[in-house]
Amino acid sequence: MADEKLAKLREAVAGLGQISDKEKSGFISLVSRYLSGNEEQIEWGKIHTPTDEVVVPYDTLAAPPEDLAATKALLDKLAVLKLNGGLGTTMGCTGPKSVIEVRNGFTFLDLIVVQIESLNKKYGSNVPLLLMNSFNTHDDTSKIVEKYANSNIQIHTFNQSQYPRVVADEFLPWPSKGKTDKDGWYPPGHGDIFPSLMNSGKLDLLLSQGKEYVFIANSDNLGAIVDMKILNHLVHKQNEYCMEVTPKTLADVKGGTLISYEGRVQLLEIAQVPDAHVDEFKSIEKFKIFNTNNLWVSLKAIKRLVEADALKMEIIPNPKEVEGVKVLQLETAAGAAIRFFDHAIGMNVPRSRFLPVKATSDLQLVQSDLYTLVDGFVTRNAARTNPSNPSIELGPEFKKVGCFLGRFKSIPSIVELDSLKVSGDVWFGSGIVLKGKVTITAKPGVKLEIPDGKVIENKDINGPEDL
Repeated sequence: MADEKLAKLREAVAGLGQISDKEKSGFISLVSRYLSGNEEQIEWGKIHTPTDEVVVPYDTLAAPPEDLAATKALLDKLAVLKLNGGLGTTMGCTGPKSVIEVRNGFTFLDLIVVQIESLNKKYGSNVPLLLMNSFNTHDDTSKIVEKYANSNIQIHTFNQSQYPRVVADEFLPWPSKGKTDKDGWYPPGHGDIFPSLMNSGKLDLLLSQGKEYVFIANSDNLGAIVDMKILNHLVHKQNEYCMEVTPKTLADVKGGTLISYEGRVQLLEIAQVPDAHVDEFKSIEKFKIFNTNNLWVSLKAIKRLVEADALKMEIIPNPKEVEGVKVLQLETAAGAAIRFFDHAIGMNVPRSRFLPVKATSDLQLVQSDLYTLVDGFVTRNAARTNPSNPSIELGPEFKKVGCFLGRFKSIPSIVELDSLKVSGDVWFGSGIVLKGKVTITAKPGVKLEIPDGKVIENKDINGPEDL
């Protein structure tokens, strides 16, 4: 039955003119692995907690060289790659998420460019920036990148693969059933970065320029900056792959974690965990770290493994319903590739290297006085004594970036805030200070305005009378 399905699918895919032969074969390979049902199951009893040799504590790293020439030599081995395939749809935006304004008029992309420019300027190095787009973000990004034409940085863009969504009940590609617009296709997750880097020609270009490592990170993670200590460690130890992990908090219990398994370091995702062990997986006692998706990878190793077709990462089936049609997307994650590389390690880094902006509540954190912006680097305010950030929950009225910005005359001071929960039709004046635990709830049909300059500490506010 599976063979029959695959044969029909293969025939249909062969007739799709919109994608390359390499994309077709990559897609068929993914589907045939999925249909074979041979995905390895994790045996819970074989899982071990990694030692400090496998997950290296950041504070044990040697200091990087201090002289300019040695630092330049290190940086000249590096390329930076940002995953730029995502749209800002969850935050109410239509284009690439990386062009959302983060702070002082700077977008994510602006900050990334400024950071790398300042490194290149300071050390006379040539660290290039690569953006892996999807077919959803390619056109917009190409236009946006033009504004950096005169900057001191080489910017390369390339696309990750474009695969057809599969109509679930017939197991045929949706585009061959007449769905030819963008909705008929999907980008197959960031695990696709390795073949796409190779197929685009960018991998060989980087190797020809003497680059040895690529630092990969999500474009919306403001903490993912080039770190000389990590780069220095990898170059000296010849690690082919390094995943940055950071201590789990209760907010991160679903994040993937690193384990030692049959003598190799491996990523364990919640989807791989048997139902009976899900609570154990979520425990921050047993699994203390999670994957930030900041990855440092040897370019030569990527070439070797892609050429050998050796990167068989766990398949993530992603069923969706689009326009009333049930479709299936098969995806992979870049972090799952760790077990195929030699001398792969995790690096237990400070939480400051994980500052993603997934929602407007995260945007409020980075736009507030909790952070300052210097040379494109978002740095935490030393006046904040609590090592963890305040927890912020904003109601649906704040979900879209435009609505969020409209409801604040200025972003309140939150250096001394523990938690904030806002629901209903709430509007903030300028110069407001929030401290401790604050809950603000507007009654249905009532507009609640917080006046300019108001200081609110450890209070539940349900109406003007509570101010």
